[in-house]
Amino acid sequence: MVYNVIGLMSGSSLDGLDIAFTQLTEISGKWSFEILNAECVPYPSMLADDLKRASKMSVPEFLRLHTSFGHYLGEQVVQFIDRNNLQHKVHFISSHGHTVWHEPNTKTTTQIGDGAAIAAWTLLPTVTDLRNMDIALGGQGAPIVPIADQMLFSDYDFCLNIGGIANVTINSTEEPLAFDICPANQLLNFFANKQSKEYDDKGLMAKAGVHNVDVWQQANDITFYKKQAPKSLHNDFVHEAVLPHFASITNDNDALHTATKHIATQIANAILPYQNPLQTQRMLVTGGGAFNEFLLEILQEELNKNGNIELVVPDEQTIKHKEALAMALIGALRWREEINVLHSVTGATRSSVGGAMWLPPVD
Repeated sequence: MVYNVIGLMSGSSLDGLDIAFTQLTEISGKWSFEILNAECVPYPSMLADDLKRASKMSVPEFLRLHTSFGHYLGEQVVQFIDRNNLQHKVHFISSHGHTVWHEPNTKTTTQIGDGAAIAAWTLLPTVTDLRNMDIALGGQGAPIVPIADQMLFSDYDFCLNIGGIANVTINSTEEPLAFDICPANQLLNFFANKQSKEYDDKGLMAKAGVHNVDVWQQANDITFYKKQAPKSLHNDFVHEAVLPHFASITNDNDALHTATKHIATQIANAILPYQNPLQTQRMLVTGGGAFNEFLLEILQEELNKNGNIELVVPDEQTIKHKEALAMALIGALRWREEINVLHSVTGATRSSVGGAMWLPPVD
């Protein structure tokens, strides 16, 4: 069976809307994929500011943003379809939305971007609210990408995504295990933005900095890092628990250097229990952090202390759009009414079929 799906992803780094037109093929339970067209549409500055402060808005203002963002998503998909001549080729859309609030301990998660608005703009079936069922079943609601890691990237022992938050899927265990590790690009971009740069290109600013051992040690003692999986992070954690440590460093390059070392240390620590020192293991690295050469250099050094893990950086399309691809797969599984969120990953009482379906208007 072949599914032509547009996956939408808005990540915590707020670099833009990832749109991926994917062809997903299932034959006798085996899935394969091809990313046919993909791009990242930068957010207008006003919209990016609204998404950043959404959790602090009044209820009316928040609800209006949920609606207007849904219309924005729908309009962007229509333009994407037009640019790539995809009329009558797309079966449906699967949209993650943008996470505004994520609080598993109260069984609450909110990803904004009204699905009805997307369906109304595109006249295509649309799947949204991908995390809610898992949260209702007592899970963390995150990470949800591991279903794609299991079905599309099972050749790798580890699948590391370095986005706004770094998270990992462990494919080498009996059941897939996945969890959020630490803030990543959110933290690094903060200091790059202070120097009027969107991000630290290739990690060159960080490489020019000096390591602040005291701050690095303090940050490594944050309580979250000592928790056992499953566990997930909320964006506010970065600003409230992590950023203050590095903000005490007066030189931005030094802060970037120390933060980069912190991220590499936490990833290596998180992987350590699953390393096999007797064999070479492979780690797929995707997300914007895969372009940060200094971070990968430090990470490789940290991983080599405890074994032999080969870092594999795939093609640019997969690096940039793997999460949008994962949303497309999750939507396809929802369409088939098959499990698309794994309880072994999230800690829910059982695995589930997540996602709300919005059908387009009928003439």
